[in-house]
Amino acid sequence: MSFTIAIIGRPNVGKSTLFNRLVGQKLALVDDEPGVTRDRREGQARLGDLDFTIIDTAGLDEGAKGSLTARMQEQTETAIELADALMFVIDARVGLTPTDRAFADFARRANKPVVLVANKAEGKHGEIGAMESYALGLGDPVQISAEHGEGMGELYDALSALMPEGAAADDDEVEDEEDVSEEEAAQRPIRVAIVGRPNAGKSTLINHLLGEERLLTSPEAGTTRDSISVEITWQGREFRIFDTAGLRRRSRIEEKLEKLSVADALRAVRFAEVVVMMMDAQNRFEEQDLRIADLIEREGRAIVLAVNKWDLVERKPNQISALRTDADHWLPQVKGAPIVAVSGLMGEGIDRLMTAIQDAYAVWNRRVPTSALNRWFEQAIQANPPPAVSGRRLKLNYITQTKARPPSFVLFCSRADAIPKSYLRYLTNGLREAFDLPGTPVRITLREKANPFAHKRKRPS
Repeated sequence: MSFTIAIIGRPNVGKSTLFNRLVGQKLALVDDEPGVTRDRREGQARLGDLDFTIIDTAGLDEGAKGSLTARMQEQTETAIELADALMFVIDARVGLTPTDRAFADFARRANKPVVLVANKAEGKHGEIGAMESYALGLGDPVQISAEHGEGMGELYDALSALMPEGAAADDDEVEDEEDVSEEEAAQRPIRVAIVGRPNAGKSTLINHLLGEERLLTSPEAGTTRDSISVEITWQGREFRIFDTAGLRRRSRIEEKLEKLSVADALRAVRFAEVVVMMMDAQNRFEEQDLRIADLIEREGRAIVLAVNKWDLVERKPNQISALRTDADHWLPQVKGAPIVAVSGLMGEGIDRLMTAIQDAYAVWNRRVPTSALNRWFEQAIQANPPPAVSGRRLKLNYITQTKARPPSFVLFCSRADAIPKSYLRYLTNGLREAFDLPGTPVRITLREKANPFAHKRKRPS
């Protein structure tokens, strides 16, 4: 079992910067504003030959019972319970504060090994602050600069003394992703990003899937900042689900922190295989919803439409059919995408949503046999030949699928730049219907066939 370490400390001491340094990626948002981190975030860290699980936490702070600050601290307390050891981080440039002293007592009461880390210790002022930290009674401080990577050797020594034997990484056991067979890839977790406008209920839905209050929720829009990933198993299939910050219109995004949150959400979309776009049942298919769906299609990800807060809608006959009609009307570029009515708070429609995710993932991975593809292609051309352009007919030779994820095809033809977009839409819709590719993005690339006589000179007139 992996050794787990939680990074704790007051706000703005560099916990997320240290987390990013240890996992080797910029996963956690970092900003000068205190209190950026809200949910706890886990990652696989490596320092030298040490492999361990690291948990980034919200800054320890006091708040009224039931407030967002208090629930952030509850998330930190949960991380401490899950951890085998703690890294207590202070800001060496600021020196000790009364808050540091109070939370040092909190760390001692956890009754777990503690490594005292004096971050931002570069320079003369950092040295003085690190010396002050001896007063906490947590042992010798490890002086580091998480931003610049200084002091990692000393941190390695401190962590290796805590870890049990066998925690060192075995390079021979590292799996090469290129050597993985298709059968093994099929057993890997499906990567799913949950996106939507602010306050659409994304975190509430994921909490219901997990069966615990893993992510912070609030009636106030914009509670989620980082894109947090969680692992779940549903009916024997594993999923890795990313909760993301709400996406507002670009013109309304002014604060730097919100820009970072949106950029993190967009990275989650690019990393995902299936994207669930959540809409508010009482305000569905608004302009921003359409923009988000268009973004998902451009990124080439499988899409599932989830209409949340369905428990607040007055029930009428044929409502689901009406949703299907509205979806195909407003989102013709992903015509046939699964649409599911859910209630993240009440748990309504969760099974249907998970089934839709698996179905969309299967379509996204689908390959079409070349013989069947070209039989369809001949029939499509006969039924509706390409239009003549400037008095010259367009010749379409044949089509082949080059890859899946999403289904992508290459059409060999003459005069590729002259083929109208309307005719490509006709072929795209025909592919969807003929080979059961509802909702998933379909790519058609045009390629001109080489002219075998191009190298010959024309005869003089």
